[in-house]
Amino acid sequence: MIKSKENTPLFVDLDGTLLKTDILFEEILILLKRNIFYCLSLLFWLARGRAYLKFQLSKRVDMPVETLPVNTEFLKYLHMQKKENRELILISGSNQKAVDEVNNHMKLFDSTFGSDENINLTSRTKLKKIEMLTKGKPFSYAGNSREDTVIWNKASQAVIVNCKVKTINSKKFKNTLSFDPPEPALSQLFRSVRPHQWLKNLLVFIPLILSHQLSNTGLISDLLITFISFSLCASSVYLMNDLFDLSHDRNHLTKFNRPFASGSLSVVTGLIAAPCLFVLGAITAFYLPINFLIIFFIYGLINFAYSFYLKNIFMLDVVILAFLYTLRIMAGAESIELQTTSWLLGFSFSLFLGLALVKRVAELFNIISAGKTKIEGRAYHKEHMNFLKYTGIFSSAIAIGIFAFYITDPKTTELYAEPLILWAIFPLISYLLFRIWKTALKGEMSEDPVLFALTDHIGQIIVACCGVILWLAS
Repeated sequence: MIKSKENTPLFVDLDGTLLKTDILFEEILILLKRNIFYCLSLLFWLARGRAYLKFQLSKRVDMPVETLPVNTEFLKYLHMQKKENRELILISGSNQKAVDEVNNHMKLFDSTFGSDENINLTSRTKLKKIEMLTKGKPFSYAGNSREDTVIWNKASQAVIVNCKVKTINSKKFKNTLSFDPPEPALSQLFRSVRPHQWLKNLLVFIPLILSHQLSNTGLISDLLITFISFSLCASSVYLMNDLFDLSHDRNHLTKFNRPFASGSLSVVTGLIAAPCLFVLGAITAFYLPINFLIIFFIYGLINFAYSFYLKNIFMLDVVILAFLYTLRIMAGAESIELQTTSWLLGFSFSLFLGLALVKRVAELFNIISAGKTKIEGRAYHKEHMNFLKYTGIFSSAIAIGIFAFYITDPKTTELYAEPLILWAIFPLISYLLFRIWKTALKGEMSEDPVLFALTDHIGQIIVACCGVILWLAS
């Protein structure tokens, strides 16, 4: 354990130092999720200064401080200092209300100081407050950013937390201690954009595969652009979902370890990266036909509405997910200007509705086994288990039935030399869906049945066999 060589009072910053996150941006996200039109009020409050903005946010938002991520090494150090009767003062640029709430939860600090309606307690303003409180006597200060440099220069002990020491040239400070070095932001951002989920965007290639034009390099090039565009948009959506689901993720059995929820990636990074990825996706989409561009923006708009509100509505969330998967197939068709049959779209919607319900069933199994009764951030309780099971199995059965209509449709049969061979796909799809449901009902599903089907060895064999059957029938 680290022994302090200082008996000076230790002033501790809150955002990024005691906490891994920044309360200001967390409050903004909570307020915007409540009502997106608060964005106009935020601009008006900011025009009157950051202190006024923080004051107005504190009046409207009650932070769930008990779930906020902390820098664990530094917190252990503070508890050790508390046992040694060292005076600990929490001093922050966050509003006084939030600072008090954190201390009321932790019961660690002797006194607390935060911003008010007129004074933003950061940098030099914070230094003046500290010098007034210490009356010129030595003090120690714990911070996390370049903004704290002006205070470290005056402190008898510089405690550097959650900050790359080399970025602030810490050698010039006296008696330096360092805790909780940050994880590489780029690797955490890479985790957050979920590149493994891009596999789902391979659905855009379905129309090309079914039209037997895989030798057309021009169409393949267009679909690669489609795939990139949708992947960038999807990653933007993942970031946005994570940002607006912070409190739910922190209470979730597995999602608590996501970069934003755990504090290993800053909220600010997400707020910058999400719109940038969407814009990049939109720019890429401009190289494709106008109908694809329309679908791209419809996809983004629905995802935006889903993140803010629609995912909290019972059953509507799974219907939207099924529609968004089907929209990928429609996007692939429009980007290369091919027609798709209504049977294919109906099969896709029923199939993915069943898989979306599998996901909810798997989540319920996990929360029930953990002694909980409700999925965090969703409208599903353990009492819904049977309804979801039966509805999901029925939807999967409907998908199998629609597939039979698809392979007997004249528009389909005219594309194949031996259309009867397509019936061999029928039992393969049936078995794959039965396998997925069996895994989910045994409580062994990882909560994402689409990725399960794409990464499961038997699922991969079935997909490969379906490809061979399509080739033999053509």
